[in-house]
Amino acid sequence: MTVTQTSSQAAPAGQIAPPENFKSDLDIVIVNYNTAHLLRPCLESVFASQCDFRWRVYVVENGSQDDSVEMLRREFEPNHPALTVLVSPRNGGFSYGNNLALRQICPLEPDAGTASPDVNGLAIGCRPEARYIVLLNPDTVVPPNCFQLLYDFMEAHPAAGIVGPKLVKKDGSLDWACRRSFPTPEVSFYRMLGLSKLFPKNRRFARYNLSYLDVNKMYEVDSVCGAFMLVRAEAVSQVGILDEAFFMYGEDLDWAYRIKQQGWQVYYNPVTTVIHYKGESSKQRSTGAIVNFYDAMRIFHRKHFASHTFFGLNWLIYFGIYAKEGLALARNALRPRARKRVS
Repeated sequence: MTVTQTSSQAAPAGQIAPPENFKSDLDIVIVNYNTAHLLRPCLESVFASQCDFRWRVYVVENGSQDDSVEMLRREFEPNHPALTVLVSPRNGGFSYGNNLALRQICPLEPDAGTASPDVNGLAIGCRPEARYIVLLNPDTVVPPNCFQLLYDFMEAHPAAGIVGPKLVKKDGSLDWACRRSFPTPEVSFYRMLGLSKLFPKNRRFARYNLSYLDVNKMYEVDSVCGAFMLVRAEAVSQVGILDEAFFMYGEDLDWAYRIKQQGWQVYYNPVTTVIHYKGESSKQRSTGAIVNFYDAMRIFHRKHFASHTFFGLNWLIYFGIYAKEGLALARNALRPRARKRVS
């Protein structure tokens, strides 16, 4: 990997105290893979932000084969000293790419005489250099006051570990992933049977995407979407960075799950709306993206639920995931190339 660099409040019990001399109030991490045409407007919207705090931007080039690196060096680096570009020679996945930046933002301190706190590569016990961190997809466009509004929200809610905005797709419809419940066996069962679509206003059947809730009101939820996820750095110091077992998809749910386990709250806050041109990276390798999508389901269940779920139900859940994956791959194979997608 080559690197080009151009430049508290109360928390849940047991918190690892971060340093007081933060280098930044908000660090924005964008992982790009062959989407230069989307990264440009994304960065233009980011650098047009109106903020009264210190902020930095990290762009991770995750093995892109297009002209993304050249575009960054030509159009953005000369004009934006707060920009850091990290170039990876390979596409190690979404978690891997974000972690390249997160390990710089949240470095581990040498701990003489004891074992490394870097547990399973998650950098637990890190000392963040920023107060807040945003994971931002390159296929998003943010309004000028977006970061300020969510920063102010986090400042006013010290128990909040994560907040996400309202996400809408290019046609103006809601990106339902912007507010979710964890895929417990029960929630997943209703979703796989299609009951969540048949009864979108039912509080039992539609829990995964919470489609029964008003999209224009704030709620505490289980998780928001990794396309835009603002995280309190103190929470990261406690639970660590993203789990690279998730190549693409599921890492945001896993991060939110670990953060909530430590007593933090997660909020969906439609005080600001972000455009999400969803699926532009994944559709470039749609078959692989489908496999990654369903593999993330298996990993999440195995990691968080399998050990305390009846073995017969575990078999049924895995069978259901494989069956859905097979159907998705078959449908995708029959689609014209321009219409291939994840699910």
